[in-house]
Amino acid sequence: MTDFGLQVRMAVVGSILFAFYTVAAVFASLFFSIPLLVVLPLGIIVLPAIQYKLGKWSALRGAEEMPEEGQYQQVHQMTESLSRDMGIDKPKLMVMNMGVPNAFAVGRKGAGVVCVSTELMQLLERDELEGVIAHELAHIKNRDVITMVVGQSIGSMVGWVAAIAYMSGGERNPGSFFVAMIISNIANMLVMIFVLAISRYREYVADDDARQAIGSGDPLARALEKISNGAQGRESELDDSMSALCILNADRSILQKIFSTHPPTEKRIQKLRS
Repeated sequence: MTDFGLQVRMAVVGSILFAFYTVAAVFASLFFSIPLLVVLPLGIIVLPAIQYKLGKWSALRGAEEMPEEGQYQQVHQMTESLSRDMGIDKPKLMVMNMGVPNAFAVGRKGAGVVCVSTELMQLLERDELEGVIAHELAHIKNRDVITMVVGQSIGSMVGWVAAIAYMSGGERNPGSFFVAMIISNIANMLVMIFVLAISRYREYVADDDARQAIGSGDPLARALEKISNGAQGRESELDDSMSALCILNADRSILQKIFSTHPPTEKRIQKLRS
C-alpha cells in the first residue's frame, strides 16, 4: 500500500474494530466465566477460520477449473507472469457463468483462487483483462479476503454479545428474545459500517497495485467502464453475499453507498487515470 491517506484510514478503522472486539471479548469472558486468553483466540482465529472455509466453498459453487489450453491459454500465461512480478504463487484459475461481466478472488497466498465470468472474457480486450487479473492478484497478495472475514467475525461477535447483555439484564420471554435479536442486528450493523469502510479502502489499494503491476492504470479503468456498462440491465446470478469479493458492485442509493463494499466506480476510474 503506497497511499499514505489510505494507510491512515486503514489504521484508524482497524483500531476502532479492534476496540469493538476487545470490549466484546472482555464482556463474554466475564459473563461466561471463561479466561480472556481463551475467548480472544475463539473470536479472532476459530470463528474466522470456519467462516473462511464456508465462504470459499460457497463462492466457488458452480465454478469450473479453467483449462490451460485453447482460448484460456493467454489468461494462464498472463496470470503466471503477473504472479511472478507481484511475488505470489500463481493461483488456481476458474471460470463461471455469473450473468454479468465480473471477477473475484478468494483464498490466501499459496492457496488463492481467481474466478472470472464467461461474460467478462467475451467483453474485455487482453490488456483490460490483464488489469482485472492484476487487481484480483493484489487482493490475494494483500490478504484482503482474510481481513474481511476477520472483520465480519468481529461484527458477529459484537452482535451476539449485545444480545446476551440485553437478555442477562431482563426477563427471558419471547418478547425480550425478539428485542435482543433487534439489538444484536443493530450492533452488528454498526460494526459492519467500519468493516465495509475497510473494504472500500482495499479496493483503491488493489487498483493501485494493479496499476503498478501492469505499468498503467488505463487498461483497468477501461475494464471498469466496460464492466459497469455491461452489467446494466442484466441480473447477476451471484448471491448478494458475494458482492464484497467481486471487482465491481454498483450501488446507487444513499443507504447502499453507506453499506457499499466498493467505492464509486467513477472515483476508482479517476484515481487510476490521475
